[in-house]
Amino acid sequence: MGRAERLALLERAQSELSLKTQCDLLSLNRTSLYYQPVPPTPEELLIKRRIDAIYTAHPFYGSRKITAVLRGEMLINRKAVQGHMREMGIAGICPGPNTSKPAAEHRVFPYLLRHTTASYPNHIWGIDITYIRLLSGWLYLVAVLDWYSRYVLTWRLSDTLDIAFVLDCATAALVQATPKIWNSDQGSHFTSPHYIDLLLAANVQISMDGRGRARDNIFTERLWRTVKYEEVYLNEYGTPREAHTGLGQYFPFYNNERPHQALGYLTPSAIYLGQATGLAKPGLVL
Repeated sequence: MGRAERLALLERAQSELSLKTQCDLLSLNRTSLYYQPVPPTPEELLIKRRIDAIYTAHPFYGSRKITAVLRGEMLINRKAVQGHMREMGIAGICPGPNTSKPAAEHRVFPYLLRHTTASYPNHIWGIDITYIRLLSGWLYLVAVLDWYSRYVLTWRLSDTLDIAFVLDCATAALVQATPKIWNSDQGSHFTSPHYIDLLLAANVQISMDGRGRARDNIFTERLWRTVKYEEVYLNEYGTPREAHTGLGQYFPFYNNERPHQALGYLTPSAIYLGQATGLAKPGLVL
């Protein structure tokens, strides 16, 4: 459970438990309850909404191309776009200086999926983080995806890029099953020793995207595009609670009801949970 979700569970009035006790139980820092962050300006919200829309449509765009698009709409320079993209936790998946980077002391693993086919459920999982816009702010969404079936195993929301919500999401996925290979980008969350140790303890083979390989994370990029076009952009969440409720309804629909063209119009759960029999199973060469 991410920090935003845990904050939403706090009962500030008419509770038998003190705020201190509730914070301890939810593993929240009590001082954060009294901090009032400076709200983003309307201009900042507009810029980030446009960056999100451009990047969702073209995830291979880096800051140069996004800046070029934005300059047709507003006065902005590349340095400002780069700053916003860092805050949003996104980077173009093309070669260049904006590719996600690990922290200097973090370990990086090789890309294991070149010429590899996702051949069965729990063969290959992918994990990634995306930006979820609100009317007056934003959240971050992380999800674990089974590449063979496109089944979303777990997801979490957070109002910060703190690693806790990533670890919580990964841990919850490993409770359900263990993949042979787990792929991610080389961002600092996924090269963190805490994350690496969690996967190694589960005897997972760790794979990390090669720099400049736009196809490495294509399944998760398609998931983000689908989630945003079919849910986020249509509903314009006003609060974190609305976002959690909306996505909490969408992901079961995505897994269990929405036909997937790449799966022969079966659902991800039909493939992942083995409900489809006597049908050709999908497999893609990456």
